[in-house]
Order: sequence, then C-alpha cells, then structure tokens
Amino acid sequence: MAEQLNDEEWDPIDDPDPIEEIQPFTTEDVQIKARKMDNKHSRYVYISSIFRLAEMKKETGNQLYKTKKYAEALAVYTEVIELCPNSPAYYGNRAACYMMLGKYHDALADAKKCIAIDPGFVKAYPRVMKCSLIVGDNIGARAAMEKVLELDPSNSAILSEKKNLEHLEKYLQEAEVAYGKKDFRKVVYCMDRCCDVSTSCVTFKLRKAECLAFLGRFQEAQEISNDVLHINKQNVDAIYVRGMCLYYQDNIDRAFMHFQQVLRLAPDHTKAMEIYKRAKSLKQKKEDGNTAFKMEKYAEAFDLYTQALTIDPQNILANAKLHFNKALIYAKLRKFRESLEECTEALKLDESYLKALLKRAACYMELGDFEEAVRDYEQACKMDKSRDNKRLLQEAKLALKKSKRKDYYKILGIDKNASTDDIKKAYRKRAMVHHPDKHANASEGEKKEQEKKFKEVGEAYGILSDPKKRARYDNGHDLEDMEGGIYEMDPNAMFQSFFGHHGGGYQFQAGSMPHGFTAHFG
Repeated sequence: MAEQLNDEEWDPIDDPDPIEEIQPFTTEDVQIKARKMDNKHSRYVYISSIFRLAEMKKETGNQLYKTKKYAEALAVYTEVIELCPNSPAYYGNRAACYMMLGKYHDALADAKKCIAIDPGFVKAYPRVMKCSLIVGDNIGARAAMEKVLELDPSNSAILSEKKNLEHLEKYLQEAEVAYGKKDFRKVVYCMDRCCDVSTSCVTFKLRKAECLAFLGRFQEAQEISNDVLHINKQNVDAIYVRGMCLYYQDNIDRAFMHFQQVLRLAPDHTKAMEIYKRAKSLKQKKEDGNTAFKMEKYAEAFDLYTQALTIDPQNILANAKLHFNKALIYAKLRKFRESLEECTEALKLDESYLKALLKRAACYMELGDFEEAVRDYEQACKMDKSRDNKRLLQEAKLALKKSKRKDYYKILGIDKNASTDDIKKAYRKRAMVHHPDKHANASEGEKKEQEKKFKEVGEAYGILSDPKKRARYDNGHDLEDMEGGIYEMDPNAMFQSFFGHHGGGYQFQAGSMPHGFTAHFG
C-alpha cells in the first residue's frame, strides 16, 4: 500500500511580510538575498517565486509517485527540499517515497526531521512508528505511539502498528530470557518472529546468526553475516559472527583475525573480547598438551587436555579433538577400556570424527569385542572407503569369525605358536584327564560334561596335528568343506597311538558325535 502524500500548501498572497512567513521554509541564502531587496513587493515576488517553484516540483514528484516511479519522484522531492529545506510536508513526502523504495532508515530520518521542524506535525508520528518497527527500534516506536495518542487520542492510523509493536516486544522479551538460559533454538525462533515485523532489522538477523553458530549451523549463520557485510563491510557484529563460525569449526587462526578486526573497529565489543580470550586460552592449553605428549609426559598432557576441556563447552569440534587426544594417551598406556570411553565422548560431540571411530574400533579389537569393532569399521568404510579401512574391516570380520569357533588351542591348553610335540603332549595329557572311564562314578551331568570335553580334545588334536587343517584354521577359513572334513579321523587309532592298547569299556557309537565320529577306548 502506497504511503499517503502531504498536500499542504502555503499561500503568501495576504502575508504582511513574506520574509517573516516564508522564513521557516526557505534557505538562509534565500532569506539574505530577499532582505537586500529595496521593497517589500520585490521581496514578495522573489520569495513567492521560490516557493511556487518548489510547489510545482512537488506536484511533479506527486505524479511520479502515483505512477510508482519512486526513484524519479525521490530525486524531485530532494530538489524541492533543497529549495525549501524547512518544510515538514516536503520531508513527509520524501519519507513516503523512501518507504516505497524499501529505504526505511532514510524514511525514518526524514520522518524525524518533520517532527524536529514541527513537533505538532501529527502525520509524521505514525510514519516514525512504522519505520521504527521495520528497522527494529521498538523503543522509538513506542515513543512515537505515545506522542500520537497525546496529540490525537482518537488517531486510528496507528492501530495496526500498535499490534505489531506488542508482537515485537513479546518476542524480544522471550528471546532475552531464552538467551540467558542458552536456549539458542528458542532465540532463533523468537528472532524469526521479530523479523516478521522488523523486516529491515540487521540486529535481529545477526542475533539469530549468532545463535545458529552456537547450534553448529555454521553455513546458515555465515550466509546471514555475509549478506550484511555485502552491504556494510564494517558491521562489527557480522564480522564477530563470522569469527564465531571459524572458531567453532576449529579454524582458530582465521577466527583470531576476525576478532582482532572487531576489536579494532569497536574496542568495547564485549562478546568479541570474551570469545577472543577463550580462544587464546584454549589454543595455548591444547598446544602445551601436545608438547607434553610428544615428550611422552603423558600424565602432564592428560591434565592439560582435561583443563582445556573446561574452557569452552560450546566449542564442540575442539573438545572432540581433546577427548581424542586423551584416548591416545590411554591407548599408549594400554588402558583400552578408558581409551574407548574417551573416543565415545569425542563421537558424541562429532559423529563424523573418523579418527575417533577408527581408534575406538582398534580398542574393541584389543578388548576382544569383535562385533563392536566390525560395527565401527563398517561405519568408517561408509565415511571413507579407503583401502586401509577396508583391510581393517576384513581383519575385524575374520577375528569375529574366529571368536565364534571353538578355540582349539585353548582346549588343549597351548599357545598358538605351539610345536607339533607340544600339541601331542597336550593331547596326551588332556585326553587322560577327560577320558570317560576316569569319571565312571560321577553324576550323569558330570559324565556328559566330561564326555563333551573329551570329544573336543580329540577334535582339537585332529585339526592342529594336521598342518593343512591347522593353517586353514589359523587363517579363519571354513574347515567343513576341506577334503575329508573336520572330523574324519579314527579316534581309536589316535588313542592307541598315544596309549598303545585297545579294549575295553567305553565306546562312542556312530551318530553320538558330529559327522559320524566314533571312538573306542579301553
């Protein structure tokens, strides 16, 4: 909706002295020149011509305005004001034109000029109120509203703006409370609601951008600050927000440059000063910790990293790296459970932290939790399909597969590097311990348990005493599809070779052991 123009016109025809009456509207040069004229008539003719020229130009401007040629109308209104710079009506018309061009700060300045010239110029106050709301000056808007109601209590031109003012004040108050509680999502919401009214308020936009940076939504925050800097390269709050984004993305050196620029332009910028101090402290602690780590002073490095974590809880990425550094120290000390926990803390802060994910997977491998290791390595491969990551995943899968098979070395009680003689000796010993005849008087449950262990001893010996089967077993390959299978062995012959006789009392029938395994012991 177009702003209403001011059509007031002064007519000097009956004025006793045109200088006295025109003085509020004309320039000082015009007044001086008029006073030098010999008689009143000459002064009248001269001043009247100036004013009528201004009025003619104003009418030209009005026609351009009505045809929506606002830029051309603005130029004409400026010429009018140059002729009669003390006429509130002329400033009112130019303010209306500025508003239609979206130049609300300029419109507000002209509307305030109207009031400065004539405090009783009622039409100017609603315009001041509207422009103040659009640029985010709720205090100025309220002052203008109160003045309107004082001059004209029944004025209806401010009703809609009054609602907008109440809307703005409501969300500004809520935003202030939310900011104090660090509820940055709520602040973003409130600033959006404020911007519904204050469409040209840079302050509200940058307050939103600051909170977006706190929330880790750096791209959105940077876009807002960049838009502001495109118009005003020295807007300190926009520079501050860009510095925040760099700092919270752990680009400390570039962040320093921005904070330093802010403090050069505005030495009392409290927020920039505080974050700059935190950034310097965080950087120093981290560097001291790194130095201690390289010197293998692990306890000292651990303490420094722990202290650094208390400096700025909002710096998610930097803190994730500090947790990872603590994990490295624990791993150096072979405290894999603690190292794993620090990696988890790092990943809580930054789920895309590949190094922490790989280190946690390595800790799971050390702890024998192969299922979790496989899960982490699979996630790592989704993030980075490098050859090394694929190799680590295959190794974890192989370890998991091995862990689910019987541990034949454990069954025989030998090391994985055991020699053939070691295997024979272990079998001889274990077979005697678990032989069913040794447990003839045991309970049924105990007999079954010993029978099971005796079978496993024979099975373990059958695999580990055969070099090919042992090699395949060690490499994690399936043994069922080998020629002869896992259990194709003669337990009687095996036992006889160790104990040198047949006979007797105990016999496994076909089917009582897997794959038709039978054995006779006596």
